[in-house]
Amino acid sequence: MTEAALKRRLEKLQSILEVAKALTAERQLERLLGLVVDEAAKVAEADRCTLFIADREKGELWSKVAHGSAEIRIPLGAGIAGAVAATGRPVRIDDAYADPRFNAAVDRSSGYRTRNLLTVPMRNTKGEVVGVLQALNRRDGPFTDEDEELLGALAGPAASAIENAVLNEEIERLFEGFVHASVVAIEQRDPTTAGHSGRVATLTTGLAGAVEKAPPPEWRGVSFDAPSLQQIRYAALLHDFGKVGVREHVLVKADKLFPHELELLRMRFDLARAGLENARLRARLEGGAEADLVEQARELDALWEVVLTANRPTVLPAEASARLGDAAARTYVDLRGEVKPLLTPVELSCLSIPKGSLSEAERKEIEGHVTHTFRFLSEIPWTRTLRRIPEIAYGHHEKLDGHGYPRGVPAKEIAIETRMMTISDIYDALTASDRPYKKAMPAERALDILRDEAKRGQVDATLLGVFVEAGIWKQVLKST
Repeated sequence: MTEAALKRRLEKLQSILEVAKALTAERQLERLLGLVVDEAAKVAEADRCTLFIADREKGELWSKVAHGSAEIRIPLGAGIAGAVAATGRPVRIDDAYADPRFNAAVDRSSGYRTRNLLTVPMRNTKGEVVGVLQALNRRDGPFTDEDEELLGALAGPAASAIENAVLNEEIERLFEGFVHASVVAIEQRDPTTAGHSGRVATLTTGLAGAVEKAPPPEWRGVSFDAPSLQQIRYAALLHDFGKVGVREHVLVKADKLFPHELELLRMRFDLARAGLENARLRARLEGGAEADLVEQARELDALWEVVLTANRPTVLPAEASARLGDAAARTYVDLRGEVKPLLTPVELSCLSIPKGSLSEAERKEIEGHVTHTFRFLSEIPWTRTLRRIPEIAYGHHEKLDGHGYPRGVPAKEIAIETRMMTISDIYDALTASDRPYKKAMPAERALDILRDEAKRGQVDATLLGVFVEAGIWKQVLKST
């Protein structure tokens, strides 16, 4: 072997070692396969290279990656590549058209003319043939024993790397399926918030991409690679999973009183009306005054309207709040003849809620979903690149001024991923389609509320600026 040939062989061996290292590090199957065919062509000094994957279930071989040609599918054992996959033995042909195993139809369909070719099997660590590497048209003469040896040396680590990448893709699909099923479970518990988790994920990853593209001074140096974005997306999709631990009637409570509670109250008012009507009829028979009883009946009807108004989850009007005291002071006679208050203390407390539908205890229960989320997500054996999902999701209701929940942590303990999710969560909660307890809010009004929270030091003003200026909020307009 000449000195030049020896030097070229050493360079190829070094290239194979470098490629083997790169193959070990690469986890994305498409990039991995592209790397294999490019390096295989260099090692074999070939014009083109094709990588075939063996599909044992379908009994066929198909070209996952090929230089300059469309996908090719052939039965296992058919053609040269199929024969190599079936036997596990390499094949080297100096004149393709002189070999009866060569399928010239591929050349005719692609317009390419194959002169010579080298095909080697790709074996995994168990010795199983998982694919085939095929090099076409050596640039200088026919393929040599050295080309076969070197291409075979590359095929081994390439097969292992491809098998690992396929396994990695299967794990990713498993995670995707798990996350999707979890989101479905959340939305089945609370159908009124359907789509919320997906929209928050879209907004948060969109904001992360905008920050990555043009980071503001406060966040210069922050970057989000593909695994980081995947971690953010999963955290956003699962941020409300803890709602499965909240009692359903509390989770979907539309008004301050539950329907059965309002119905019991209605029955009391009906009994009170019946009592007044009986008293009025007796007064008429006995020649007494009816006017006062008629006025009391009108007042009772007016108080019932106050109850209905107060029961709505909107802001409690001051007049209604004052009149609830009048209703609580009224009594009625029940079916056993006992005098009882028209409103119980619990009902008065619920109807007096200033805004929303939840009592203090119910609000605490709803807020507890964040802790349930953290505990649930912490039980999952996340990969290294996804290990911060529980932490990111845990803080989505925290405020930078320390007045959020459930922990009331200070700003320095709230990660940028969580800050972005908080902005996205608030925006979607405000603008989402009408729910039983609120009306959908126009986007500009929601942004004004977020700006106000930023001024008060509750959400990150810099990140909100990116959210607004980059138009991230527009990404879910069609869904709201």
